[in-house]
Amino acid sequence: MKNVILTPNPYRDKGFQTVRRAMEILRDAGMEPKLCLPFEVDRSYELPRDLRFSKLDRELQNAELVICFGGDGTILHMAKAATRKNVPILGVNIGTMGFMAELESTELHQLARLAQDDYTVDHRMMLDVTVQRDRDIIFHDICLNDVVVTKGAVARIAYLTVKCDGVQALQCGGDGVIIATPTGSTAYSLSAGGPIVEPEASNILITPICAHDVMSRCIVASDQRVVTVEMARNARRNAYLSVDGGKALRLNWGDMATVRKSSLVTRLVKLNDRSFYDVVNTKFKNANQNY
Repeated sequence: MKNVILTPNPYRDKGFQTVRRAMEILRDAGMEPKLCLPFEVDRSYELPRDLRFSKLDRELQNAELVICFGGDGTILHMAKAATRKNVPILGVNIGTMGFMAELESTELHQLARLAQDDYTVDHRMMLDVTVQRDRDIIFHDICLNDVVVTKGAVARIAYLTVKCDGVQALQCGGDGVIIATPTGSTAYSLSAGGPIVEPEASNILITPICAHDVMSRCIVASDQRVVTVEMARNARRNAYLSVDGGKALRLNWGDMATVRKSSLVTRLVKLNDRSFYDVVNTKFKNANQNY
């Protein structure tokens, strides 16, 4: 492996200290790291003059690996662009939980193993999301974690109808509903009462958020199901849809959000042979100690 892209979150990696150490390790191992920002920063943010940043879109054309430095949000942001180019991702955690990150910032020395192809790759299911308004598709995206349809910030109830393959699976009033992948089961879905699912599994999770109906429970559906979400007929206001925590799209009555398994798969590089359950126990233990 030679062509490696490093994408540090400038708001997490203060002074780019972590990515600087990583660049030294990779160069000493014979690799050629390129530095790219994972997203555009605020115009008031000044980048260090001694670091040269390349354009991400250009570097992805020939990249063999993307290494993300930040939290899960940084990895989620990069997953779309990297997956569309079939480039695997390795996460270095500089955030809080970092469920998708393979390394902590104290384990950078392990990056040298990449030069000897001493790693494995996990394949993570993604979701394909479309929103149809009348006869037009007004939104299309892919996601690694979840699709959230919610009431927004106003203190009111969202009345939603969720169907699997055209058959009503649940209808509830509450804060909304989460459609998640197994990878996303440890994120928002878990906070809303959903189950923890092994990330290599093939399921679609449907989790109501603060449902008023006590019979509304999380559904673990097959990855072959096509899930649709609409505002129920008695809904009086708008709902909002967001994908992997991105910018929200306002939904009108009559809009239909359709979620199905994507043909694309996110590839996450593994350097350690840690059990998923060890990761869960460690992450939650550390999170509890930080609160």
